[in-house]
Amino acid sequence: MLLKLILFVLIPYAILLSILLVRKAPQRKTTKPISRGWGNRLRILIIGATGGTGRELVRQALEQGHQVTAFVRKPKKIKIEHPNLRVMKGNVLDYASLEEAMRGQSAVLCALGHKRFFYPSRVLSKGTANLLRAMKMCNVPRLVCESSLGIGNSVGRLGLLYTFFVVPLILPFIFYDKVRQEKFIEESETDWVIVRPAVLTNAPARGKYRHGRNVGNYLWTNRIARADVADFMLKQLTDDDYIGSAVGVAW
Repeated sequence: MLLKLILFVLIPYAILLSILLVRKAPQRKTTKPISRGWGNRLRILIIGATGGTGRELVRQALEQGHQVTAFVRKPKKIKIEHPNLRVMKGNVLDYASLEEAMRGQSAVLCALGHKRFFYPSRVLSKGTANLLRAMKMCNVPRLVCESSLGIGNSVGRLGLLYTFFVVPLILPFIFYDKVRQEKFIEESETDWVIVRPAVLTNAPARGKYRHGRNVGNYLWTNRIARADVADFMLKQLTDDDYIGSAVGVAW
């Protein structure tokens, strides 16, 4: 009975979901020169700063000497105290607070997430639409946004377990909203990089990882530490190689 359920229900459903998640590779609309020449000390707004990747972004950005604004719904969750850290309460669905936080920033790092697994949600896409609108209003040029392998032209690259079981059963609504989120970013006028990590872990950073447009595996599951994802995202603030593209990262 279980085998029939898998063969005749779950697998066709997983294939259909994969088709819905597929998009062409994101591509920047223009080919104008990008580099800002703004040096190595930036004013960075971090969205999703209390999540796993967000906390690493805050910690590493401060270690690198950046001026950091952590935009969070619950400021008490930020346990770091630092003279270069400003914690600002707000919600990405509230445009006014987002625009206030955006003023004076050089770039945005977005690690937005939520735990609304089992019902439709537009938190990622609507929040990102507000974020892009605020960036345009405040003339903030660069966005580096965390997404996931298994989206767009990387469908299937989380391995068989995630493609046929985890994504269809636990993450379908989140992944479909990530598709909408990426579409908003692709259509924006920012200097954007979409970072698609493999399955995230809280392991210590290795400092060595693979990155590129064809990272991931169709059979087995690759993983990467959130600390390494944060390291890669921060590097994209001053590196133009992946501007206007979605790039996978994995060990």
